[in-house]
Amino acid sequence: MPTVLLVRHGRSTANTSGALAGWSPGVTLDERGREQAVALAARVATLPLAAVVSSPLQRCQQTLEPLLRARPEVELHTDERVGECRYGDWTGRKISELVEEPLWGTVQQYPSRAVFPGPEGESLRQMQTRAVDAVREWNDRVERDHGADALLVVCSHGDIIKSVVADALGMHLDLFQRIAVDPCSVTAIRYTAARPFLLRLGDTGDLNGLAPRPVEPDSGPAEGDAVVGGGAGAP
Repeated sequence: MPTVLLVRHGRSTANTSGALAGWSPGVTLDERGREQAVALAARVATLPLAAVVSSPLQRCQQTLEPLLRARPEVELHTDERVGECRYGDWTGRKISELVEEPLWGTVQQYPSRAVFPGPEGESLRQMQTRAVDAVREWNDRVERDHGADALLVVCSHGDIIKSVVADALGMHLDLFQRIAVDPCSVTAIRYTAARPFLLRLGDTGDLNGLAPRPVEPDSGPAEGDAVVGGGAGAP
């Protein structure tokens, strides 16, 4: 099965100002974020990418620019379903103010019940459903078009990636705040017929180990089986 590389966008001006960006226009990468984007292109340089999918928000598109310049053969697809959570009336407000809101405690302790205020707000359950559907559909499409050893990049946002990881691990959404992914980190998931495997979580280092490896006949367990004892590498 393909490997999905979930990339959180590089550090943004909202990250450094302490604001909840959401779908606010004009939120761009800061200087450190632009450096991270350049480094990301180098980190995936040896990986045979079949496709790149991005949130429509500017900070994600900017994160992918160096990668796409270096890999012009890879097509960019934009999918709103991997866009940031729609925080409604919370959008653009300072985190330091939001922690005083009663809803903040729900978001932290009982996120499956959290619905963001205002006509544009969505629930965290809605966010997770659309994001997981998008990632799994792109995974299936890439496998169909490029084969089981293909890799694809999905550039998205912190809460989106955390919710997709929770789904892959079979965790209830109420536990997803235990997961952390840094700006421009890579989280790798391989979906098999039996179960998903989390190969990397919030990785900011070398990614060469994610390149497809040749498999010798009768050399190991079937696709989707976990390696008893840990094995020498990822399943």
